[in-house]
Amino acid sequence: MNIGLIFYWRLDTLTGGYIYDRMLVERLRQHGHRVEIVSLPRQHYTRHLLHNVSPELLSKLVSADFDLLLQDELNHPSLFRMNHRLRKMSDIPIVAIVHQVLCRQPRAGLLNSLYEIVERSYLNSVDAFIYNSSTTCQTVEHLIHGRRPSIVAFPAGDRLGCLASPAQVASRARTPGALRLMFVGNVLPNKGLLPLIQSLSKLSFETWHLTVVGSLQMDCRYLRKVEKLIVAKNMKQQIALVGPKEGAELASLLEQSHVFVMPYSHEGFGMAHLEAMGFALPVIGSSSGAVKEFVIPEQNGFLIDPGDVKATRACLKRLDHDRQLLIKMSHAALQTFHEQPRWNDTMAAVPVSYTHLRAHETRAFIAYAVFCL
Repeated sequence: MNIGLIFYWRLDTLTGGYIYDRMLVERLRQHGHRVEIVSLPRQHYTRHLLHNVSPELLSKLVSADFDLLLQDELNHPSLFRMNHRLRKMSDIPIVAIVHQVLCRQPRAGLLNSLYEIVERSYLNSVDAFIYNSSTTCQTVEHLIHGRRPSIVAFPAGDRLGCLASPAQVASRARTPGALRLMFVGNVLPNKGLLPLIQSLSKLSFETWHLTVVGSLQMDCRYLRKVEKLIVAKNMKQQIALVGPKEGAELASLLEQSHVFVMPYSHEGFGMAHLEAMGFALPVIGSSSGAVKEFVIPEQNGFLIDPGDVKATRACLKRLDHDRQLLIKMSHAALQTFHEQPRWNDTMAAVPVSYTHLRAHETRAFIAYAVFCL
């Protein structure tokens, strides 16, 4: 098959969605499919809208003669009209890979209403969906008022490996000193670092230390707010903004930590959360989004309601004062990781055959043209 994949910027970007797309591309190529990357520039949302009237992009998609066109759904502002133009010139089946529904993320004002108009139009322009979670699937189906051919292919957490020995859990938890907290996410408003810092500022500084892993360059204004708050709360010794880390370096940081904390981030799945569980870290995540699909409160972590800064502090106090509870929840987190599919399992379910039907039949019987788990 000749497959196209559209996304913004670069495939080696260190976020869960890009990692998922990269794993999918690798699997397809391993099975002999030709995958051509169509990379669009990452700009402001309103500038992305102009891509819909680009004759160059339309010509490129038509002339490529793809058997199947995959689109990362976060590219919806660039494609919500382009897909309709493409329909008039090509019979190519279009499949959206949905990691996160932008208009359903928590934000103030009318912005979500404007996003919803564009995003719903895009979602109605494609033939089928690949979802990263059941939560994402339900969100889209509610938004488009119905179902479309689709699959749910859960991300995996074994990219970084896992804790070498469960015996490390007890010794790590019982080592005297502060709780070592891990936050893995680019420093962006939707990841909720500011409210986390506000919550931590009310705890005794001797009881915790936070390491923040993720890009510091995606939103300079938000980064300045974070840095200003850290200085204002006199927490420069408590919080380390270490920038992006990957591979063995990230695995080492996780292995040395006690708890994974991202309680104010609305996740389409939460790949970083699951990867942290591989190193036996209980997760303090958000009750909003898909993390609740594998984080079980009081067993392998806690779920915090949006805006509840007191609950995060209460959970951390419990784990700091009761290290036996920390050990129990750490083992439960590791068990959850081992119960989840691996990347090979998830991507092995991608079929490698394609039946050459007429265009309208391909869209009607999308299982022949898309990934059928």
